Amino acid sequence: MTCTPQNAVLAAVDELHGVLSVAEALLLAGRRLDLQGLDQEVAAICAAATLLPPEQGRATRPALCELLAQVEGLHARLSAAAA
Repeated sequence: MTCTPQNAVLAAVDELHGVLSVAEALLLAGRRLDLQGLDQEVAAICAAATLLPPEQGRATRPALCELLAQVEGLHARLSAAAA
């Protein structure tokens, strides 16, 4: 894969998917989670996406929407576990 800013954004999204998948597995196993810095990682990805040319930025939208859904799902499970 050619290293382009768009590919870098998509690679960062994929990496964060992996981190969130591990967090979900740990949560299901009853382990405590340390998500410190997650907001900074998401902010960096979003900032990088906004710097892309419009067409490339739009092309990253599905991946970013999937990431949002995963974050929201983890948030819901964390909230349910805390209740």
